[in-house]
Amino acid sequence: MSYADERFIANCKDIIENGFSDEGMNVRPYWGDDHSPAHTIKQFGVVNRYDLSKEFPIMTLRKVFFKSCIDELLWIWQKKSNNIHELKSHIWDSWADENGSIGKAYGYQLGVKHIYPEGEFDQVDRVLFDLKNHPESRRIMTNIYNHHDLHEMGLYPCAYSVTLNVTENKLNMILNQRSQDMLVANNWNVCQYAILLHMFAQVSGFEVGTLLHVIADAHIYDRHVDAVKRIIELEPYDAPKLWINPDVKNFYDFTLDDFKLIDYKYHEFNEKIPVAI
Repeated sequence: MSYADERFIANCKDIIENGFSDEGMNVRPYWGDDHSPAHTIKQFGVVNRYDLSKEFPIMTLRKVFFKSCIDELLWIWQKKSNNIHELKSHIWDSWADENGSIGKAYGYQLGVKHIYPEGEFDQVDRVLFDLKNHPESRRIMTNIYNHHDLHEMGLYPCAYSVTLNVTENKLNMILNQRSQDMLVANNWNVCQYAILLHMFAQVSGFEVGTLLHVIADAHIYDRHVDAVKRIIELEPYDAPKLWINPDVKNFYDFTLDDFKLIDYKYHEFNEKIPVAI
């Protein structure tokens, strides 16, 4: 069984059996087809730990669109873009303006340069500089939840902060997330930041370590509950192997072709899943 499946099943069962329903509350999200409120069952403070040295944490209970997942990651962290015209998928379409911009969100925040004693860096380049020059530092982190710019964002960041830490030549990461749609986005985000940790480790000369995923509000939308129940009753497969092109030594040289899954088996899940806006 894939460990990612194990954690997903455990998290979803706990939410369904013990979670809090916000039915009747004045919630912000709504369903795009009829604009009715999108209510959830939720748990506060879900923490999952993935040892990336053992396996790549991708679900097998349903297919994760691995290449699209990485494409969005590169769009945010490598291109530092906020325009959906530079993204191959359409997952951000609902939050973009007529020009394709999602405002001062996600990649935009990572690309803003700041002045440090060592020079001028944006957040990604600061991480790369510190991993090379100060791997013992406890200050290697990023944060894109910029209160000054929230009013100019199409969507407030969900996954908003990472902290990197080197211990015994292993690079570890904490991903902080304020809100998590378990069915639509949980394993998508886990895969993305597992890939990001692999990328940072490879170009900095470290072994890959632990991804710690901290979710403040882990929820299942009301229209997703039945689908989640069906999915978590399936029998998971073993996790696939991750291949990353070992010749890439520069963070900005990675492309989609530099990542592959070997022996990825998954259950087909062809139901159309509504997405809350």
